[in-house]
Amino acid sequence: MKIGILQTGHAPDELLESFKDYDVMFQNLLGGNGFEFETYSVVDGVFPSGADACDGWLITGSRHGAYEDHPWIPPLEDLIRDIHARKLPLVGICFGHQIIAQALGGKVVKYDGGWAVGRVEYDMGGEKRFVNAWHQDQVIDLPPGARVVGGNEFCKHAILAYDDTIWTMQPHPEYGADFIEGLIDTRGKGVVPEDQLQKAREELRKGPTDSPAIAREMAEFFKKERA
Repeated sequence: MKIGILQTGHAPDELLESFKDYDVMFQNLLGGNGFEFETYSVVDGVFPSGADACDGWLITGSRHGAYEDHPWIPPLEDLIRDIHARKLPLVGICFGHQIIAQALGGKVVKYDGGWAVGRVEYDMGGEKRFVNAWHQDQVIDLPPGARVVGGNEFCKHAILAYDDTIWTMQPHPEYGADFIEGLIDTRGKGVVPEDQLQKAREELRKGPTDSPAIAREMAEFFKKERA
């Protein structure tokens, strides 16, 4: 199965050598499942020939806002709608979660309640899951057909599903604790309140995340048989 990674941002230059870019993080996260990957750096204007270029799709995170005026956002939204119309499996993480919701009729804003940073607990159908987060933007209005499958008090629409073909998540299962610490050092200072950054560092040391389980579920989502 060929998974097309629609890359909508790049890791900070200071972290690239140690952690590689976002597409590689997802390849590592989903490795061992027999997938073939191809990256399309849509943030740099590189797009696939169409929705049928791959068997499934994944949209990465980004430092950009889904509501910002960038020339690559409208064609990305068109591609999302085409993928949805063809009922191909699509996963979105962070910015991917947001741009899919926006493309299908939802609303994304810079949340006035502040940031989610580091190891965060989410309720997924009564089950507690810990996932690393790094975001201020949120989906506040759901698009038609979306249903909430996970969230918390701060981010109620953190995990969404659309029929059985689209699954999206606001936090980052591809981020390890060391990468979050790198973001705290490179992108957090002067942007996220210092006391929140310190608390996030402390939370990172309290235990692992549930990324391995989420990775298995993502792989199963891509592979599942659909009518």
